[in-house]
Amino acid sequence: MFSSLVGRVQGLVSMLWREVAKFGVVGAAAFVVDTGIFVWLMGGPMAGSEVKAKIVAGVVATLFSWVANRYWTFRHRRQNNVARELVLFLVMNAIGLGIAAACVWVTKYLLHLTDTTSLFIAGSVVGLILGTIFRFFAYRFWVFTAELDEEPEFAHDHEIVGHADASAATQGAVQVPGRAEPDEGRTS
Repeated sequence: MFSSLVGRVQGLVSMLWREVAKFGVVGAAAFVVDTGIFVWLMGGPMAGSEVKAKIVAGVVATLFSWVANRYWTFRHRRQNNVARELVLFLVMNAIGLGIAAACVWVTKYLLHLTDTTSLFIAGSVVGLILGTIFRFFAYRFWVFTAELDEEPEFAHDHEIVGHADASAATQGAVQVPGRAEPDEGRTS
């Protein structure tokens, strides 16, 4: 049973690593876009209007992130209904922002830590990490949901994690390199 669980976890990691790496690159680029626009607006066109500058920078970075994730990270999973996909993307980003804001709220009102460093760590480190984890899985499983089974690179992802459907089983399973066939007579 333990080896089966380990095999499934290894399969899940091997399946997700490509998307996680791309997602991380897009996230880092969106962070640079957000920060760059925010600093530029604060020092120029929106000097004195920091909140508005942050909103504008956040909107631009979110749209950049959607385009980059749609056409690169999850290019094989994007939906045909672009408007629905964008709305779901924006909703998931709002939830991710809510996660970061909740981390700041807990730090300030429950832990009574009100110094700038504590609040920054809560929102921009802990909140960013938790929100990013949520966003990755939300994007992968709710926003960019097209089936990958037609793509050769992703054709056996369901088998790797042990969730092959009946049609895949009848078509003949393909051996995943480096993995032994499961013991058919074994009971867990």
